Amino acid sequence: MRDADAVGETGAREVAAGKVVAVRGAVVDVAFPEAHLPPLNTALTVAWDRPEALTLEVHSHLDDGTVRAIALQATGGLARGVAVVDTGAPVQVPVGDPVLGRLLDVVGDVRDNGPPLPAGTVRRGIHNAPPPLSQTLAADAMFETGIKVIDLLSPLARGGKAAMFGGAGVGKTVLVMELIQAMVQKYQGISVFAGVGERSREGHELWTEMRASGVLERTVLVYGQMNEPPGARWRVPLTALTMAEHFRDQQHRNVLLLMDNIFRFVQAGAELSSLLGRLPSRVGYQPTLATEVAGLQERIASVAGASVTAIQAVYVPADDFTDPAVTAVSSHTDSVIMLSRSLAAQGFYPAIDPLSSSSVLLDPLVVGEAHYRIAERARETLARFKELEDIIALLGVEELGSADRLVVARARRLQRFLAQPFMVTEAFTGTPGRTVPLAETLAGCRAILDGETDDWAESSLYMVGTLEEARGKETAARGTAVAA
Repeated sequence: MRDADAVGETGAREVAAGKVVAVRGAVVDVAFPEAHLPPLNTALTVAWDRPEALTLEVHSHLDDGTVRAIALQATGGLARGVAVVDTGAPVQVPVGDPVLGRLLDVVGDVRDNGPPLPAGTVRRGIHNAPPPLSQTLAADAMFETGIKVIDLLSPLARGGKAAMFGGAGVGKTVLVMELIQAMVQKYQGISVFAGVGERSREGHELWTEMRASGVLERTVLVYGQMNEPPGARWRVPLTALTMAEHFRDQQHRNVLLLMDNIFRFVQAGAELSSLLGRLPSRVGYQPTLATEVAGLQERIASVAGASVTAIQAVYVPADDFTDPAVTAVSSHTDSVIMLSRSLAAQGFYPAIDPLSSSSVLLDPLVVGEAHYRIAERARETLARFKELEDIIALLGVEELGSADRLVVARARRLQRFLAQPFMVTEAFTGTPGRTVPLAETLAGCRAILDGETDDWAESSLYMVGTLEEARGKETAARGTAVAA
């Protein structure tokens, strides 16, 4: 079998027309003359009499004259005998400045009802090798988000890979949208968003909010949604990554790559694996799970002068964090952010579990001794509170020793301080969003752990930004109480 990436530019080999010989949903078999069999990953175009285009991608060679291809659009109405044209190259998608502010699909077609892309827009194949290991740079600088619990306990790495794991309805998409708002406005950088297998409503909401906030001009949106065939959901992360790589390699600009939801990429691969007749692996996943995830994740890298920082939402089926798809993704990440259903049920948003989340950057040599000590003290306090929860539920706080009661009081205040109102939820909560600098986060947590807020009401620390804002709430509450 030959690979299209090894062939070179379009026209470097003789191409030929074929015809469809079998259609099984998203899997299409195409017969070609024996001397003109297209290499793997080559894009094929169906020459039919419909206005919508149909692109196929060569997946395997069945024999000397037949290839098995994956459809990237719906195959409804496709029949045997329809002509297929070999493009002679992998799927080519537009890259560069013309795609900024636009919404595209997996093959690079414009889907925002706007004008077509300018003639002469540079295009690049979606299958590219990762940069050589000798040219990549380690992620050793902190990417400040303005979200207190992330910056304190699970700092993101500039040029690294972070993943947010959580079940249904715990706030993964809201967290991704908040990161887009905070980071694009703060860093004035390029943002590429890949919507993989998500709802059409979520895509429309993101589009309208970005346009209203003025950050759309520095953002590319690439969608392969849940109503599209598995081929589109399987390849759309590569399309978004190709656009990010162009900004990194050709324009030497830092890129923020956001993917929601990378589990749908794995799920689409499992669907295609079943259609291709492969024997399933553990829990029904495709046998090539680790290879497919690694092929995507290893392309997310930083080189001299530019970085790609990836933040990925990962759906956890049935809240099972030992799921093979979840473990396959987590093995490639620098920062792991775990979202907790129990915290969400208690009203703590973002519902990030401070004890399960981790980051390679939480090291005194990277974040500094002061940050590391405060984070460790916060973890110890919250861990002790978690150990005592069963005793409290049975006997009450009054049965604890004085030292444990103090730990519980400070842990409860710390939990509330780490909750934070988001800009993207302001329309629903009526509370303006807060972006908190790291120095303010550290100062607030230190004050709580040192006991400066022991006589404050817990509600004064809930859903605020800085400690000064909480102090204002406490002062106002005491004034109201005195007046009453």
